[in-house]
Amino acid sequence: MRAGKSAGGRPVSRRELAGLTARTAIAAPLLLTGFPLRGPSAPSNRIGLGFIGVGWKGFEGCWGSLLQSFIRIESCRVLAVCDVDRRYRDRARAYVDETYGRRGCFSTADFREVLGRPGIDAVVIATPDHWHAVMTVWACRAGMDVYCEKPLSLTVREGRAMVEAARRYARVVQVGSQSRTNSRIRYGCELVRTGRIGKVREIRATCGPPPAPCLLPAEDTPDTLNWDLWLGPAANRPYNSRIHPMWFRAFEEYSGGGITDWGAHHFDLAQWALGMDHSGPVLLEPPSSGEPVGLRLRYANGTTLVHSSFDVEQGVTFVGTEGTVNLMAISGRAAFEPAHLGAGLRDPVVQGADLLGNAGHYEHFLECVRTRRTSAADVEIGHRTATVCHLANIAYRLRRPLRWDPVRETFVGDLEANRYLDRHRRAPWCL
Repeated sequence: MRAGKSAGGRPVSRRELAGLTARTAIAAPLLLTGFPLRGPSAPSNRIGLGFIGVGWKGFEGCWGSLLQSFIRIESCRVLAVCDVDRRYRDRARAYVDETYGRRGCFSTADFREVLGRPGIDAVVIATPDHWHAVMTVWACRAGMDVYCEKPLSLTVREGRAMVEAARRYARVVQVGSQSRTNSRIRYGCELVRTGRIGKVREIRATCGPPPAPCLLPAEDTPDTLNWDLWLGPAANRPYNSRIHPMWFRAFEEYSGGGITDWGAHHFDLAQWALGMDHSGPVLLEPPSSGEPVGLRLRYANGTTLVHSSFDVEQGVTFVGTEGTVNLMAISGRAAFEPAHLGAGLRDPVVQGADLLGNAGHYEHFLECVRTRRTSAADVEIGHRTATVCHLANIAYRLRRPLRWDPVRETFVGDLEANRYLDRHRRAPWCL
């Protein structure tokens, strides 16, 4: 299959491209844009998957291991694993080979080599958040579909670039927001959206605090880790064991803190239930006390979304004029007041009519890859939810009311606030 052309006009094969991308970082974005668009795999074929990031969420799992979950599904085949830490890379490769009973899983530290591999139809991205946009955009250019863990992006502008890449290259891009394929959560959100609890007066959503700057001291870098490649688009700084592999989300250089962690779940339910998957709030009002909780986000329809607590076990509470619904993301916990509002949830006919309720989030992604249907957790949905999280972080940072235009995706008349909609990325990791 032709992958593009060299500077002299000669066709470049995918095998050649894999070698080129490993050696020539700056050329990679230009070469990737020359990839042909892939069509859906033939129904008789398994979908070839490459896994990028097989450390914590990618292998060990938080509410489920991505690699171990996907590999059990008969309709796909894991062909490649990628991680900048050799410990996790080798562990994942050994697991794949053992599961299939034969050697052959490709292993690399450089995700660009996965994008150049023949037979790979889609990639599963479970890297730290600051890598999501570059990897997703480049994968779309390479003609690959993408399952990307939440939160989708590090900035508002990154999220929009991911949506545009998915649309331009006709790719399926699904966000790892499992609640979108949970029948109990779907039922609760539909109750709210269809007016069964009356007019929604307030939504109380729980998630952690904003991130902090990373001021940790330098430590010796493990010899198993390519630290420069871990940093990627982030600014250069010394290694510290509190950053990699798990606690990066506490730091603004790599993530959005607890706001984007559980906010990507619980703010997502608010967006879904309000029918705001292609919009967002219009006014943000941080608390006058200076606390990192209590932010109020107001929608044009008058509903207020409140960042009410750090205790995520409290879930999301929708308070209406005729009832209340409480939901906890992922787990599917649902409670209703009055209780009769939940009667339909126990009705097998209702649940049987839910096409997503028993399919699972990973099966749903593979089905969308086969059929080319839009995912229930489509990239636009993930972008709009991540945007709410980013707006919350900006409001907590600036500590003053901010007006937001969800159509233009910009703050109204506020140059200072608009500077936080994106950030610098180290070369060659451009979008």
